[in-house]
Amino acid sequence: MDYIITSKDNTRIKELRKLLKKKYRDKSGTFLIEGFHLLEEAVKSGAEIRQVFVEEGKENRVRNLSNWFSVRSEVLKSLSETESPQGVVAEVVKGQSKVKLGGKILILENVQDPGNVGTLIRTADAAGFDGVVCFGKTADIYSPKVLRATQGSNFHIPVEIDKEADFSKFTNLLVSTLSKDSIDYREVHLEEFALVVGNEGQGVSDAAVSAASQLIHIPIPGHAESLNVAVAAGILMFSL
Repeated sequence: MDYIITSKDNTRIKELRKLLKKKYRDKSGTFLIEGFHLLEEAVKSGAEIRQVFVEEGKENRVRNLSNWFSVRSEVLKSLSETESPQGVVAEVVKGQSKVKLGGKILILENVQDPGNVGTLIRTADAAGFDGVVCFGKTADIYSPKVLRATQGSNFHIPVEIDKEADFSKFTNLLVSTLSKDSIDYREVHLEEFALVVGNEGQGVSDAAVSAASQLIHIPIPGHAESLNVAVAAGILMFSL
């Protein structure tokens, strides 16, 4: 670029800043990613990158991309929700991910903490799962907090949003719950299944329990009443 964006009131910057809010992401069909690592993952995945804003002095890292703009550090900071911006912010077009039935699928039912949602997507990617489906009021997968927690895994694995929460299309539905009717997960031996984990406070819904092929739990020999949903799902995904 021949010039540097120096003002937070620049029209492009003001429009981009709106994408920190879900209603504008929904309207535009785009979202923001921050940091060179996420940008590299987006490029490798073939995601459509609409525009890139790079901190002054770091332009060499984006010269192979089109439609990039150099900005002052304080301008970049206005696009970030973190204390220490990571040098670059990009606007990316949302994909139309559809998880194929079969294989190993993780279903998030009303998981509301963005950090948990991002960690669950990242862990599903690491464990070799074939997709993630987000039911109900699960946190927006395009929020900055979720994207930071995924560390780019959202570009590696299909993540589908299904507000209708239709469990009927899945076979071998394993539902994680502390119900007395559940069995030790180590008794389950399946090549293909869909694993359901629920809300941090309320757990899984009655609908999930009713639809389950099998209710499963992780035995807890200590005194803790339960495990964090991301920790529990991590154990299950790497063990089942």
